[in-house]
Amino acid sequence: MRRLLSVVLVSLAWLAQAQAAEVSVAVAANFTAPMQKIAQAFEQDTGHKAVLSFGATGAFYAQIRNGAPFQVLLAADDETPAKIEREGMGVAGSRFTYATGKLVLWSRQPALVDDKGAILRSGRFERIAVASPKLAPYGVAAIETMTRMGVLAEVQPKMVQGDNIAQTYQFIATGNAQLGFVALSQVISDGRISQGSAWIVPGNLHAPIRQDAVLLTTGKDNPAAAALLSFLKGEKARAVIRSYGYEL
Repeated sequence: MRRLLSVVLVSLAWLAQAQAAEVSVAVAANFTAPMQKIAQAFEQDTGHKAVLSFGATGAFYAQIRNGAPFQVLLAADDETPAKIEREGMGVAGSRFTYATGKLVLWSRQPALVDDKGAILRSGRFERIAVASPKLAPYGVAAIETMTRMGVLAEVQPKMVQGDNIAQTYQFIATGNAQLGFVALSQVISDGRISQGSAWIVPGNLHAPIRQDAVLLTTGKDNPAAAALLSFLKGEKARAVIRSYGYEL
């Protein structure tokens, strides 16, 4: 009996391993921390493994067009996944909004950034970091914000651009820029700004940062890819997403 039970357990373990698969996921840099947590929970719950790459949405689009073997894209906007779907690189009907991001003006220095963003008008800083609007949707939102505030012309000579929102955060965190526009998810911990000073930009100053996911045609036959997109819609993943300041 024990021998039979042992054989059954080994067979089940082999079957689970045989059914488990990997999915290659291109993830917008602002979603790094929550996606790392979600990927761990995904593997624990399904046995599938998500292999994550982080970067700028615009750069991922170029890589996908050039044949990069990603199977799922988690973008920082809704335009890029829609374009991918239209151009036949994404599976029709697979696209959905997994989170809506929030833009924040942040400095690691306490009390430097006020709660209304008035420092942008005062000009009391030497460098301000912004993600490249050509590659990063959060960079587009930052430019829109400064334009609507009427400060872009004055601020522009002081701007330094990161290739993506992760590099933009590093400019500020290392002191190469005194402040800058980043994603709220990068500076929030337990529902609070973890350090420094910040202004959460009101949504009426820029277009909504709707972040869409899409199943790429390279992943249409991969069960792990379909499972990951389904997992992202579940409450376990949604709880993680909310904890990083995103709206659903």
